[in-house]
Amino acid sequence: MNESDRTDKADAIARKAERKEAAEKRGTGRGVWFGFGMFGLVGWAVAVPTLLGIALGVWLDRVVPGRFSWTLALLLAGVALGCLNAWWWINRESRDD
Repeated sequence: MNESDRTDKADAIARKAERKEAAEKRGTGRGVWFGFGMFGLVGWAVAVPTLLGIALGVWLDRVVPGRFSWTLALLLAGVALGCLNAWWWINRESRDD
């Protein structure tokens, strides 16, 4: 790691600390309502891809009947995609601290 990288990281840490101190002085810290909002966001981030996967799977099962269950496969794919989506949102919010 060269000196420029260290300076950039130190500047980023200093800016983040300044933002935290300013938020604490203003009293706009993350409270209960922020937690409820994130809870709802994570719920929708998982529910929407799951429901879309189910709907597409039901349609494919009607159009392309067979031994393979598209509904079950796309349900699992929707849950996996939704969990990745929720992880992305949580990761993004935790970086903004």
